[in-house]
Amino acid sequence: MANGKWQIASLKIAAFLDDLLKAHRVFAPVKRDGLVSFEPIGRGDEALLGFRNSKRSPKEIFFPCSETLFAYQEGEITVVPLLEERRVIFGMRPCDARSLILLDKVFDAPDYQDPYYVARRENTVIIGLGCNRPLSTCFCTTVGGGPFAVDGLDLLFTDLGDRYLVEAITERGEALVADSPHFREETTADVNLKAEIAARAEQAVSGPSVEGVKEQLDGMYDDPFWDELHEKCLGCAVCTYLCPTCHCFDIVDEAVNAQGRRVRNWDSCQFPLFTLHASGHNPRPSGKERMRQRMMHKFRYFVENFGEVACVGCGRCVRECPVNLDIRAVIEAIRTS
Repeated sequence: MANGKWQIASLKIAAFLDDLLKAHRVFAPVKRDGLVSFEPIGRGDEALLGFRNSKRSPKEIFFPCSETLFAYQEGEITVVPLLEERRVIFGMRPCDARSLILLDKVFDAPDYQDPYYVARRENTVIIGLGCNRPLSTCFCTTVGGGPFAVDGLDLLFTDLGDRYLVEAITERGEALVADSPHFREETTADVNLKAEIAARAEQAVSGPSVEGVKEQLDGMYDDPFWDELHEKCLGCAVCTYLCPTCHCFDIVDEAVNAQGRRVRNWDSCQFPLFTLHASGHNPRPSGKERMRQRMMHKFRYFVENFGEVACVGCGRCVRECPVNLDIRAVIEAIRTS
């Protein structure tokens, strides 16, 4: 475990990213068409530092919304090569970095490793950016995270105004900055200022406790609670598509005659066809069953399988739900039901 600390002037961030671009493909937050998302950059000065969080989760850098697994033609299969390029993600928020730890439990488990996901994870260094000013919809501290948590990160940058404090979390993160001319040794003032910023940020985050939610859900499968909860939901699935931990997918063959490809696409438990059987039977025929599945998966089934809730408190589903269905209120209602 690395423990090096440095500082870098804010004006030198672009030059640091330019150096990384010489040997890596670099993803960073950029603003296009009014939305912030993580995209490949060609120059260091394209990176956006003054943002609260991206609308879309950077999960898709590891688990794309749509990806070809292999192609085939007249009986011959062409396998898509696994990722070999070295990559860096700059500016990922701690909640999104922690979501990768949860996705690892699904795609890089002891009994199953998804080769596409694993190759991307192994070849990507993640540089995090602490949250000085969490949004009002953030609740990371109540689900095991924090504005300056380091789970899933290789480096953590903290904005101190005219400079950044840089902390190495892993050895490969430390290797990115150890020989760079843009970094200087940190000072006690840097470390103390970071501690003050982190304390204020954590105090600004609030949300319902998930303590006991799993045990409460154990006895709520047939509870009337679900009859009313789902009525507000439109089934648009924006919550699952923006969620950094949702990982449902469908696999389809796109073929004409003897030529085609197999594609993996994101799917959602909120869609009516998600569990439709070939027989025509659908065990989740209404929004009630689909809403119940979403909450049960995140706060009961995932806990049973992996020991953690499948939520990092990023608040995207709260901010973007068109009918203001707030997952924090749902958690609290479950706790008190």
